Amino acid sequence: MNRLLLYIDPGSGSYLVQMIIAGVLAGLFYFKNLWIRVKSFFGKIFSKGQKDEITENDD
Repeated sequence: MNRLLLYIDPGSGSYLVQMIIAGVLAGLFYFKNLWIRVKSFFGKIFSKGQKDEITENDD
C-alpha cells in the first residue's frame, strides 16, 4: 500500500497562484521596457540621419 497522498492547503495554493501571476506580470513589464529601449535606440539613430539631410538641403 504505497500510495502517496498529495495535499495543497488553501494558503499554499493561493500563494502559488500569486507567484505565477507575479511572474507573468514581471515578464510583461520586462519585455515592455526592453521594447521601449529598442524603439528609443533606433529612433535616435534614424532621427539623426534625417536631421543631417535637412541641414544639408537648407544650404
